[in-house]
Amino acid sequence: MKYNLLGNTGLKVSEFCFGTMTFGSDGIYKEIGNLDQAASENLISQAVEAGINFFDTANVYSAGQSEEILGQAIMNLGLNRDSLVLASKVMAKIGEGPNDRGLSRKHIMQQVELTLKRLKTDYIDLYQVHGYDALTPIEETLQVFDDLVRSGKVRYIGTSNVAAWPLMKALDYSFYNKTARFQSLQAYYSLASRDMERELIPLLKDQKLGLMVYSPLAAGLLSGKYTRENKGQAGGRRDKFNFPVVDEEKAYRILDVLHPMAAAKGTTVAQLSLAWLLHQPVVTSIIIGTKNTEQLQDNLKAGQVTFTAEELAQLDEVSKMAIEYPGWILDYGSAGR
Repeated sequence: MKYNLLGNTGLKVSEFCFGTMTFGSDGIYKEIGNLDQAASENLISQAVEAGINFFDTANVYSAGQSEEILGQAIMNLGLNRDSLVLASKVMAKIGEGPNDRGLSRKHIMQQVELTLKRLKTDYIDLYQVHGYDALTPIEETLQVFDDLVRSGKVRYIGTSNVAAWPLMKALDYSFYNKTARFQSLQAYYSLASRDMERELIPLLKDQKLGLMVYSPLAAGLLSGKYTRENKGQAGGRRDKFNFPVVDEEKAYRILDVLHPMAAAKGTTVAQLSLAWLLHQPVVTSIIIGTKNTEQLQDNLKAGQVTFTAEELAQLDEVSKMAIEYPGWILDYGSAGR
């Protein structure tokens, strides 16, 4: 297992992060995983044995069940809490009240205590904003996050699902006001969707932020089970829950390249898709949310996959983004610089 620094910190996290959205059975999460305590502990044990030290959850996953299962598993398996890096998130709707969502001081202070209780720990290694809240001033959010870091309840802070301009605004606020700074972005990135390369990835490189990739297989679309012939009937969760959004025709063009490449290399489509991400220097850790041992073991083998220059060029070509303004004029104007 390889370990990378998280953003501009000295914290080392495994290149694979175990995502726990599959833990629990509340609401839409029943379609995503529906794993009980025993099944979850089995996967966590295998993940730790493989060298994974990084686990990601959120207060909204199965209405808190994911955090509860993870916290209980750490105790039941006798794992050393301090050797693990636990990440959780806050913002999403958790009730019907007017303050039961968002990034206000009230909501965050309430939710961090509940998350700590469910995880059975007295600190969260990485506490993340779970999206953009247009109603709450970013100053309020960053101030309460800074308070949590200073109190010791949170070690580092990160964000997720945000555009480049509010992220840069937040980083500037932290710099000029000397508050805790976002050290990572959790975002959707895959061969089937490279949209964040337009503005977010250049920002991450410039500001030295880590990137945690979620849905690296586009919710199973790049797992190998999907082909043009079984479109929408592969038996995966995407058949029922079309998330994240992708350009399906483009995805199938990518699969037309991945399937024969995997056969020629003696590997799997899923491993190639994950390995491509590991070959992107900006990627810190890939979140894998497996439902069984076979998926977990297959995904972990991606760390051993290598590409020739020709293979990488082939994947880059078939998955590249459409040209749009101002990208093309910036490329034109910076030629030779």
